[in-house]
Amino acid sequence: MITSDWHFHSRHSCDCKDGNIPTTLAETFAAMRARGVTDAGVTDHIHTPVNRPDLEASRRAFDALPPDPRLHFGVEVSVVSAWELEEIARGGAGQPVYGLRSGGPAGGELAIGLTEEDRTRLGIEYVVGGTHWPMYVPIEREAVIRDYHRQNMFLAVHPQVTIVAHPWWWSGAWQGADKRYSTDPWFDDFRNVSAALHDEFAAAAREHGKIVEINVCCMLLNRSYPDGFKRQYVEYLAGLKAAGVRLSIGSDHHAQLHEYGGIDFARAEAMLNEVGIRESDFWRLPPAPTGARQLGEGLIPL
Repeated sequence: MITSDWHFHSRHSCDCKDGNIPTTLAETFAAMRARGVTDAGVTDHIHTPVNRPDLEASRRAFDALPPDPRLHFGVEVSVVSAWELEEIARGGAGQPVYGLRSGGPAGGELAIGLTEEDRTRLGIEYVVGGTHWPMYVPIEREAVIRDYHRQNMFLAVHPQVTIVAHPWWWSGAWQGADKRYSTDPWFDDFRNVSAALHDEFAAAAREHGKIVEINVCCMLLNRSYPDGFKRQYVEYLAGLKAAGVRLSIGSDHHAQLHEYGGIDFARAEAMLNEVGIRESDFWRLPPAPTGARQLGEGLIPL
């Protein structure tokens, strides 16, 4: 069922950089093909311009691969704040890999760290955008829900974003000693996020032509998330489909966490089948024009 993967990371991504990571980009693509994934795109992180050298290294590794029109070069951006981009540009904040996660204004202007110049120069074919952290709000259920919805809506209307990644993913506070989540912000009951917020997001994604990601490793197969939440979550994805939102599939594979061949795709496929989501529902990029992948700059955004 899963024959495409539009969200995975190489060892050049800021959250995968480790001299002990043996897996190369070529080896990961080979593992994908062995699993039956025919179309895929690497999407290493850029949070702020601090991560630009990582993305450039990822592009060089991609260009060193044998030409294959079914392999693509993308990027994953995070929602950040205009305030932190300005602070970093001024030079007084050092080189924070994950941006400035404290000190900013709650409710301040949102932004992404990718520029149009970056996208053109690096030949980025598509942009995955994710909500990854609270934006300077209290770590309290209702405040986090409101803030995450605001960030998801920002991505749903942003002109550079192609795919909204893993809506309602969470990592951080409220994790128990057993490394599992069982309560806040929405793991005890996903209905803590109101249907009105889901409807507003679906309408924005549909109106602006955004694709919403089904994330295999970090949502459907996340061992820290309760099974009850996962059942509610796949029903939420089915609701997006029913509302006319296009869906994509992404493993969110990270080279240092597990081997690609070890991902339990069969379990993810079964979960999606239970709510009527099929392979035919998944968005995918068409094969790249002959020779386009080697340009490195000047690709027309798809």
